[in-house]
Amino acid sequence: MLAASTMVVSGTIVNVAVPDVMGAYGLGQSEVQLMSTAFMIAMTTGQLLNAWVVAVIGQRWGFLATLTLFIIGSLVAGFAENFGMIVFGRVLQGIAAGVIQPLVMVTLFQAFPEGKRGSALGLYVMGLVGAASIGPPMGGLVIEYFNWRYIFFAPLVLVAIALPLGAMFMPSVRSDNPPRFDWIGFVLISVSLYCIMTAVSNGAREGWESDYIVSLFIISFVAAAAFLQSQRREGASMLDLSLFKNKMFAIAVLVTSFSAIGNFASVYAVPVAAQLVQNMTPFEAGLALMPSMMLAMFIMPISGRLSDKIPPHIAIITGFVFLTAGVIPFAFADANTSFTMIMIYGLIGRWATAFVQPFIMNTALNSLPKEKLNAGGGAINFCRQLVGSLGTNLWVVIVDWRIDFHASALTSAQSAATGANAEFLRGVEQIYREAGVPEADRHAGGLYYLGQVIEAQANALGFQDGFWFLAISYAAGIVPAWYLGRLYNKSRRK
Repeated sequence: MLAASTMVVSGTIVNVAVPDVMGAYGLGQSEVQLMSTAFMIAMTTGQLLNAWVVAVIGQRWGFLATLTLFIIGSLVAGFAENFGMIVFGRVLQGIAAGVIQPLVMVTLFQAFPEGKRGSALGLYVMGLVGAASIGPPMGGLVIEYFNWRYIFFAPLVLVAIALPLGAMFMPSVRSDNPPRFDWIGFVLISVSLYCIMTAVSNGAREGWESDYIVSLFIISFVAAAAFLQSQRREGASMLDLSLFKNKMFAIAVLVTSFSAIGNFASVYAVPVAAQLVQNMTPFEAGLALMPSMMLAMFIMPISGRLSDKIPPHIAIITGFVFLTAGVIPFAFADANTSFTMIMIYGLIGRWATAFVQPFIMNTALNSLPKEKLNAGGGAINFCRQLVGSLGTNLWVVIVDWRIDFHASALTSAQSAATGANAEFLRGVEQIYREAGVPEADRHAGGLYYLGQVIEAQANALGFQDGFWFLAISYAAGIVPAWYLGRLYNKSRRK
């Protein structure tokens, strides 16, 4: 759990550094968010390596090898001389995180008897949510007392503890007839994810209809189709497509996908919005979500035990309702929204994560035979990471698009001759006059300040639109959750 939690800390710790890295390299938000989405996409690919790694070298050596890879990635990102090397280091970290998380989840699931597995998964998700809550404020402290590069080194302290503990206590069971590594599948899914991530990140800058972006989309879709086809052949080991013939498992994957869009994007969105809209420090921005996520962490053991006793769809639908209700207030937040109110908004719904994830995981894994657990754990985490990563990437694009839209609309509506603007400019010029600014510069300074006000308002409106998108994604998850309940009730009658 310490290792799995460290991976989550590393995933969320970078979110508060987005404005600093934008300034350091002169990049836009759509490019800098690759620090987060490249990690998540690589983690998604790593999920598919889990079953093969465990079969070939066992849980213990797989655990130690992936932690070593994580250390290498942290050093590459921390000492990088350009942004491309940071992204490469994040990819190495992400691959390690992708292998570790399902490995730990299945180890916990196997260590507990059937009636206790919900509690075990509650502890698992509790650790991940707790780590996600610690990451942003830890990153904020590191940035304020050192600089943004140290966010890549901070998690290594926890890795140094997890390595010897894993060597002593992790089981070491490997398959007598391990499958060959599926190079074809791995290359195809990597190409597909790289192309779709690059296309979405660069579409606004290069032009959505440009040959470059269109080619990336085509390559991504062709590679994805080829990957799915490749997994039908004998010896394929990346993604067991037969799992999705199980309706309960397939619907659970769909439900967790809707949850993932909101969860991943909101953990990224709130700290970034707090700095760009509410002008908070990195530490304040990181701290804003911590109370709600800590509350969710403490509820996890309770919901984990309940997942063995009450129908899953009841808890999941309730969770989605509160998650939706918790995001909507962010859609009305602006530059005047205080730190306290941001924390309260988070408390309204974020705790409800505890009533979604354990129930989904328990329902999905309980629907599978014992020999499919490793493959099932990797598959559901793969889908969750894939949708959450691409959802975050798409969310950033939507927010940037809406910021540009509002900036253009606000700018076109301005005129120095209108009463409100004329009064505003006179007030600014009076301040400059009292400050001793030369008369020739006062009017230009007033116009510049008006431009900054317009930019701030456009940022606020763009992020508000983005939070509406997250509310819709949560609300849409209620539909498959309801259908999951029908399948659950049907299976109980049998």
